[in-house]
Amino acid sequence: MKRIGLISDTHGFLDEAVFKHFDNCDEIWHAGDFGENVAAPLAAFKPLKGVYGNIDDKIIRSEYPEQNRFSCEGVNVLMTHIGGYPCKYSASIKSEIYTNPPNLFITGHSHILKVMFDEKLKCLHINPGAAGKQGWHKVRTLVRFCITEENIHTLEVIELSGR
Repeated sequence: MKRIGLISDTHGFLDEAVFKHFDNCDEIWHAGDFGENVAAPLAAFKPLKGVYGNIDDKIIRSEYPEQNRFSCEGVNVLMTHIGGYPCKYSASIKSEIYTNPPNLFITGHSHILKVMFDEKLKCLHINPGAAGKQGWHKVRTLVRFCITEENIHTLEVIELSGR
């Protein structure tokens, strides 16, 4: 079993509460728009997987890909920052999604927390919303979940205080 802490759109702001909420996680996944001074503290805390977002500089872009496809506990994961969601996938990812559907598709960018199952592709989509203070979201959010033997379970949404 792997316990995953999922975060996105920090835009250079890393709330200290993230460390408390992700303390029992095995890995942290960041769905882009890290901003400055976010990746290093997260990577020092737990193993970090991520993708760069549209605001990320060349340093982040040199360390993290635009798309990250990997396997976790038998679940095929595809993560990208700008990817859309079921029935509204972004043009840049649509071919990949339909040609080689993942079991779990993770995006950021919209700052809108969204968990949806794509029945056609048998794919779970998760956008953890935004954990940073910059943007139009009203509530800062994180997501925690577990993956065990090809099953995604125990998904929790965490609301961080204030913007």
